[in-house]
Amino acid sequence: MLHEQEATLTAADGIAISAVHVPSPVDRGDLAFVVVHGFTGSWRQDRVRKVISRLVLRGGVVALDLRGHGRSGGVTTLGDAEVMDVAAAVEWARELGYAHVVTVGFSLGGAVVLREAALSAGTPAQVDAVVSVSAPAFWFYRGTRIMRIAHWMVETVPGRSLMRLRGTRISSRAWTRPYPVAPVEAASRLPGIPLLVIHGDADHYFPLEHPHAIIEAARSATSRADLWIEQGFAHAESSIPVPVIDRLGVWAVSACAEDAPMQEQREAG
Repeated sequence: MLHEQEATLTAADGIAISAVHVPSPVDRGDLAFVVVHGFTGSWRQDRVRKVISRLVLRGGVVALDLRGHGRSGGVTTLGDAEVMDVAAAVEWARELGYAHVVTVGFSLGGAVVLREAALSAGTPAQVDAVVSVSAPAFWFYRGTRIMRIAHWMVETVPGRSLMRLRGTRISSRAWTRPYPVAPVEAASRLPGIPLLVIHGDADHYFPLEHPHAIIEAARSATSRADLWIEQGFAHAESSIPVPVIDRLGVWAVSACAEDAPMQEQREAG
């Protein structure tokens, strides 16, 4: 892609975050998408670049490597401290001059964008809309074979060592109570912003109880909470069909247009 601008952002706790800005080739300078990959991902991977290449037709894109991934520093905390990484990317998008910012997260990233939106209300990192794709609703889910394998990789020394060899650095510190706000709880705390939840009926990580729980919780917090269950779609950015990416871009443009009067009221207040 042409005219990309790479940057190293600094999360609130000092972790260095690798990010890239891709301006839109069309004149849509008021909207930016912040793209957040799933577990083991990076903005440099082809599966994430596919998403960037389509969303950039609707607005600028800021994409990042979550901590412990790609060229970012630190270790992944599996959805806890990552909210600070997304907040840094949102703030960078604002500094670049974008009036509207929409976060788009996949799997782990889908959980993180929900949490970030709920926790950043009233700050420079508050977003205008959220798109959560293939996200878990609940922590510690082990209901599918692949998630039981994932827990072994995260919770054991051999598993973490194997993942480090593959480029993902996982924190060895287990969560303690009180646990971070779960995605489903975060959905119930959204500060009135539009939410789109996308999930596949062929998802082998998280069954359909997850998106249904998220959207049900969100409907108590925002007037626009939309759910798309996509036939044959498996999981996250590696599987999402290009037409679905294009549709979510259209949704984001519409959601920001609807939210503009509310944004003006918030700024005036």
